Amino acid sequence: MSVTGYPWPIETTRLDNGLRVVVSVDRSAPVVAVNLWYDVGSRHEPDGQTGFAHLFEHLMFEGSVNVAKTEHMKLIQGSGGSLNASTNPDRTNYFDTVPAEHLALAMWLEADRMGGLVPALTQETLDNQREVVKNERRQRYENVPYGDAWLRLLPLLYPPGHPYHHPTIGSMDDLNAADLPTFQAFHTTYYAPNNAVLTVVGDTSADEVFSLAERYFGALEARRDIPAAPDGRQVPATGTPVRETVRASVPAPRIYLSHRTHPFGSPGYDALTVLAAVLGSGRGSRLYQRLADGARIAQPDNIAAYGVDLAHAPAPLIVTATARPGVTVEELEAGLVELLDEVAAGGVTEAELDRAKALLTTSWWRGLARVDGRADLLSRYATQFGDPARAADRLPNWLAVTTDRVAEVAAEVLRPQDRVTLTYLPEEESA
Repeated sequence: MSVTGYPWPIETTRLDNGLRVVVSVDRSAPVVAVNLWYDVGSRHEPDGQTGFAHLFEHLMFEGSVNVAKTEHMKLIQGSGGSLNASTNPDRTNYFDTVPAEHLALAMWLEADRMGGLVPALTQETLDNQREVVKNERRQRYENVPYGDAWLRLLPLLYPPGHPYHHPTIGSMDDLNAADLPTFQAFHTTYYAPNNAVLTVVGDTSADEVFSLAERYFGALEARRDIPAAPDGRQVPATGTPVRETVRASVPAPRIYLSHRTHPFGSPGYDALTVLAAVLGSGRGSRLYQRLADGARIAQPDNIAAYGVDLAHAPAPLIVTATARPGVTVEELEAGLVELLDEVAAGGVTEAELDRAKALLTTSWWRGLARVDGRADLLSRYATQFGDPARAADRLPNWLAVTTDRVAEVAAEVLRPQDRVTLTYLPEEESA
């Protein structure tokens, strides 16, 4: 394993029921991170069940057979720990960080809700959390300026029927229409030990973790008929640019330019990540230098370029900027398009490449500075690529990218005919 990318030891095992267990020991502080990745996200949701994976992110905190409602949080926080969960198109993860002496507690809690949520799930709990999700949609997407950009970009980037076409927040109609047995069946199908990776990082030993995993998870039954997610790797290029203009309560015009690129974890996406850093990371980026400091048409605090780490289809590159006062949306778009066309035709400089690699290296080690960041990373690589040790390759792969490779990827993915343009205009400009 390369010390460049991940210098801590990694040990793995698999229980008889299929649960994969990953351990990375670090005794520098008396804490442990317990991280559970389930291979279920919005890309797995069948028609009529959009938003289910995200709803279970909430329901998994609402009690299980041996743990009362809200007790999971109380027990972890009362032990001096922290916890949370998240959902994206590819997966749902649950994570606890606790003092090392409470490792057994955290693992028991995770096992109880893996195997014991369905018997404890009630209509009252389901109805309550449906309302919570509705409020989340309003607070995070609908009532925030530009907040629904991701909800709009996904169906523009991926055609109907594609597993990435709909967002994780899902359809409120689908959530309202489903009854309790439908939700119970969804959990029974996907929340199984053979559809999960358990990672523990910190002040422990592999023997201790493997023993606790067998004690708490070993009796849970595997699910033999977990349906495969739809294959989204082939997305036909239309050869026609796509546009949407939104007039909303926003303070200034904003533009999102997006392109489908390569799946996360591929060599093409590694080069794309470096390209995105050249384009939009910090004050030295091409976008900032050209449009914020130079032409002064973009707000300096609202300019960015980034890839979205989706592993099972061509992942998007998103470039965005917000107009300065007095700048028209046409001027802003012209500046953005000119810059992207320039990079597609001429590539990037060695100085830009070196700066991008330095920023990515710093970001990489900052993410790994905490045991919870390492645990999540190892769960990701075990789930999506079958081997947590592959995480060690990511930083070296970035550092191996050349200017020629960036130029190839830029010319390939930044084609105007495959561009998605999402524009926001303030309501008063609608006339």
